[in-house]
Amino acid sequence: MILILIPDAHADSPDYKQLMAHLATLPGISTRVHTEAGVEQLLTEVYLIGDTKALPIEDMQNLPCVERVVRISEEYRVLGRHKNDNRSTHFDYNGVRFGQDTLNVFAGLCAVDTQEHVEMMMKALQDQGLNCTRIGAYKPRTSPYSFQGHGKACLPYVFDLAGKYGIKVIAMEITHESHVDEIREALDQAGDPTGVMLQIGTRNTQNFELLKIVGRQQDFPVLIKRGFGITLDESLNAAEYLASEGNRKVVFGLRGMKNNASDPHRNFVDFAHVPVVKRLTRMPVCIDPSHSVGARTCSPDGILDIMQATAQGVIAGANMILVDFHPVPSKALVDGPQALKINELPHFLEDISIARKAYEQRAALANRYLEE
Repeated sequence: MILILIPDAHADSPDYKQLMAHLATLPGISTRVHTEAGVEQLLTEVYLIGDTKALPIEDMQNLPCVERVVRISEEYRVLGRHKNDNRSTHFDYNGVRFGQDTLNVFAGLCAVDTQEHVEMMMKALQDQGLNCTRIGAYKPRTSPYSFQGHGKACLPYVFDLAGKYGIKVIAMEITHESHVDEIREALDQAGDPTGVMLQIGTRNTQNFELLKIVGRQQDFPVLIKRGFGITLDESLNAAEYLASEGNRKVVFGLRGMKNNASDPHRNFVDFAHVPVVKRLTRMPVCIDPSHSVGARTCSPDGILDIMQATAQGVIAGANMILVDFHPVPSKALVDGPQALKINELPHFLEDISIARKAYEQRAALANRYLEE
């Protein structure tokens, strides 16, 4: 059970103290308090852990400071969308809003190769009015002989260039807990010119110790990708690991499933699960068409398969797009064959705009019929 308190319910107020004193008397019930300090308000939720079935919602609703009571299910206790639960589904980070009603494009390099290419990419983003990107410094690879990324050596110039070109958030995969400290240190030395969204890749979706460590820090939001060979439920529970440790600024990423039925695409595109994740949880949903399709193939109508897959996800209600671009894909050190070219960025964004408008029109149509 969750007690959602009135805005600005401070721990030193008499009503708050009275509430917590009462909750301490409930047999077999422990509490966990979560607060979010917004720009204008302090939001507080009190989780009651234990057998709460015998607690009447009406009685709990009448306790001091309590604005609303939500009875939660067993699954996805923190991130889940529970019955009669219409709470806000967004978070803000470094001036960028992430929610189930927003759409942010993270176009960029799958892996850093040269400083020149990083700057070319970021300038192209600025020219198109974008303030988010994806940049890979740490790269887990199937083969131990493949390029593993430049690691912390590239962070100083990546962050400096992000500040130069107005990039607010960089999605960056990590594979080890030490990478969090390296990113934090490099940002601090650069003067915090940008923000970082830590990315948990598909290979680490069930690296539970890494999830716990990343969940305990709240400096950075987290993008966790669906595991390529596990069920959706298992992947959503992986996201719950992050939230259960304290970090609720979580975005869930769909990136395709490893399946021979996907041929000739790299993975089986699973963007039909966008509305499923939004229905089961309060997380914004990201799609990764580059790793789903895996190639610059094109149908006779002239539309690239990556753009087709992107449109499918956007028209289904996706809230974030993670997509590979590169100034010279043939020279990319990681996943060059699937990278779009920088001069294709305006086309890509215009195509997204068309799909987003279609989604908004369909949502308005559905709501109109629901009201009748």
